[in-house]
Amino acid sequence: MDPSQPRAMPPQTGSRHDDDRRDLLRDIPSVDELLARPGLRPLETRFGRGLLLDTTRELLQTLRRGIVSGNVAEVSLDQIEREIVAATEAKGQFSLQHVVNASGVILHTNLGRAPLAAEAIARVAEIATQYSNLEYNLEAGARGQRDVHTDRLFAQLLGADATLVVNNNAGAVFLALNTLAEGGEVVVSRGELIEIGGSFRIPDICSKSGAILREVGTTNRTRIGDYAAAINERTRVLLRVHPSNFRIVGFTERPALNEMVELARKQNLILLEDLGSGCLIDLASLGVADEPAVGPSLRSGVDVATFSGDKLLGGPQAGILTGKREPLARIRENPLFRALRVDKLTIAALEATVALYLRGRVRSIPALRMILITLDEIAARAARLADRIAAYPGLSIELRDGESVMGGGSTPGQCLPTKLIAVTHAGHSAQEIESALRANRPPIVARIERDCVLLDLRTVFENQEEDIVRAFETL
Repeated sequence: MDPSQPRAMPPQTGSRHDDDRRDLLRDIPSVDELLARPGLRPLETRFGRGLLLDTTRELLQTLRRGIVSGNVAEVSLDQIEREIVAATEAKGQFSLQHVVNASGVILHTNLGRAPLAAEAIARVAEIATQYSNLEYNLEAGARGQRDVHTDRLFAQLLGADATLVVNNNAGAVFLALNTLAEGGEVVVSRGELIEIGGSFRIPDICSKSGAILREVGTTNRTRIGDYAAAINERTRVLLRVHPSNFRIVGFTERPALNEMVELARKQNLILLEDLGSGCLIDLASLGVADEPAVGPSLRSGVDVATFSGDKLLGGPQAGILTGKREPLARIRENPLFRALRVDKLTIAALEATVALYLRGRVRSIPALRMILITLDEIAARAARLADRIAAYPGLSIELRDGESVMGGGSTPGQCLPTKLIAVTHAGHSAQEIESALRANRPPIVARIERDCVLLDLRTVFENQEEDIVRAFETL
């Protein structure tokens, strides 16, 4: 018989039934026979013989079990080949893949936060594919320090005496506290004992650093007098934390930064400010208030400021410690600095990103471009894309006013106006549409509100719009 043709199992019992199962088992092709088929040979080149062999053997074993159990009634070479192709391609894909972020959340933590600028990518490629002077002083012909590459740029941008870069902002805060306050007390307001993503809390960081947390004030009101009253011979640091992922409103009070600076100087203490989101430009013109920029904090007299590299700064994941020379020198001497420091690729990406600020090209930074794009620009793009999607049968498209958010623990409670594409389908629920979009290649991440799938183009690159059109074409 031709093994490429399906063989149906007749609904019989007894010995005839067993004979049919044996016939089906004999119809199963060998591994070598399958791998010689023209449709499978290219897979070996793309994914390697090992993966193709393993996948083929797994599928044939599953087929044998199905025949023995009576759940498989036919054997088709064409079907087996299709299953091997699909399974091999699925296994051969990288787990980490790019997605289309149509959620409207600019710094989406689960989606990798800030995308890098093209200039940063080019700089990473240049440094990654060649040797570099990462820790080599070209002038002296001797060993150098890797932090000099970012130190000079932040000095130009922020006027900082010194800057260090570690793996993330939690690491930056931990390293600063461990260096400057281990065995001593850190005074912080109860209203600033925040928890960031993944149940990671400021008190936990402080405890692991070896410093003793001294809470002052109340959740909603803390005065400068509360800090002053808590200072004793064991006090080492006054810690000010920007509550970047929540807001306390109403009957509230918090000391002004200049009051904190004055108290720290008077008591000969370190003032450490965790700014979190790393905002380097004034966002007030966009209606985004209460998001302090790093530069003004340093100019006010903060000793050490820490912030993230992949939030409002718009660069790679990193924790930046910047400020006065003496405390930064002490932090650099901490043995843990080596454990937390970043590699050459992060330094290259950060260097290129900061350079864009210095050249006045902030719109080249994707996260900032998404923040600065106007409502009219988004509305025009949304209208064009909506017209293309509406051409497909069963889809109902509507443009709606909506809001985008910063995300990533930045500017909580504050939004940017946007124009949303609302999608419904006559034969599919919003959940089914959203699931199909996530299963697309590349995956498209949208959001659901009131039984509609919503697409926000603020966070979609223009060259990704074709991916959205193709996804709805195959929906």
